[in-house]
Amino acid sequence: MRYKAALFDFDYTLGDATASIYEGYCYGFEKMGYPQPDLEAVRRTVGYILEDGFTMITGQADDAKRKEFRAWFQEKVEGRQAELTKLFPGAEELLRTLHARGIKVGVVTSKRVTTLRDILRRYELLDLMDITIGGEMVKRPKPDPEGLSTAIETLGVERGEVLYCGDTVIDAGTAQNAGVDFSAVLNGTTPAEEFERFPYVHIAPDLVELTAWLGL
Repeated sequence: MRYKAALFDFDYTLGDATASIYEGYCYGFEKMGYPQPDLEAVRRTVGYILEDGFTMITGQADDAKRKEFRAWFQEKVEGRQAELTKLFPGAEELLRTLHARGIKVGVVTSKRVTTLRDILRRYELLDLMDITIGGEMVKRPKPDPEGLSTAIETLGVERGEVLYCGDTVIDAGTAQNAGVDFSAVLNGTTPAEEFERFPYVHIAPDLVELTAWLGL
């Protein structure tokens, strides 16, 4: 394997937090007087920052409303994501194999880093991570490359030695903007053809196939 670092998005790439995310949306919408959101509509927001997801569903772009939604969401899901999130088949094996091979491993996500670390700790994977970067650690969300570039610089690897894996075109754009290779993982709501307008080295139907493609 030619990569010295493999970095991942989390939601719908390594794990499925739909249950707690939907709880948070329903709670926030109820508190703010909006009708209960459709589950599939919420699933399509995963990968975006919460404020943008709120706007995508409600059409409400007012800054105060967006911030209010985040506050209600966090109140509901605090601690729940670690409890309810499930890893996708092959995720644990892939991460453990990469770590055992001496390849640096990390996650760059829009999810709060404290939540991400709680989930990884629950599955006894946190100690495998060389870096974890969450949405509150950057000034500009994906597809801005700030988080990914920070991870690369912190790990001390060259951009040509890095593979970033994600499930949305936001992740594809992040990799493109950071100047690193990208592999799509089709665990989420984005179909394969959506990635055709971005540079990529692979489109994996799942993490088991990605592991095989990497030759691990």
